[in-house]
Amino acid sequence: MNYRAPAEVLDDHLRESQHGTVEDDLARNYAEDLVVLTASGVFRGHDGLRQLAQRLREELPEAVFEYKNLLVEGELGFLEWSARGSGAEVEDGADSYLIRDGRIVAQTIHYTVIPSNG
Repeated sequence: MNYRAPAEVLDDHLRESQHGTVEDDLARNYAEDLVVLTASGVFRGHDGLRQLAQRLREELPEAVFEYKNLLVEGELGFLEWSARGSGAEVEDGADSYLIRDGRIVAQTIHYTVIPSNG
């Protein structure tokens, strides 16, 4: 794979998050020794990210995501997002990324799921 700048990696990750698959996203954009920090603990590697993706699908079925703010500076990326799913929503989504050699090597994820009336 050719070198990709951090902004390119994040753009591809967000495209895959909206229209692709977790597996394609993992293969193209994430290091195998990835570390993800969340309020519920530390998740490692592709299997850890698969667990987190499954949890988000369960918490926000049929979710539609809106990316509100994306910043990239050097190896660091920051994303603010919201989402609406079947019976729940998120208004305070915030992820940060560390990108090296064309792969996301570390990520933090924060969001609060709020039941919705619809």
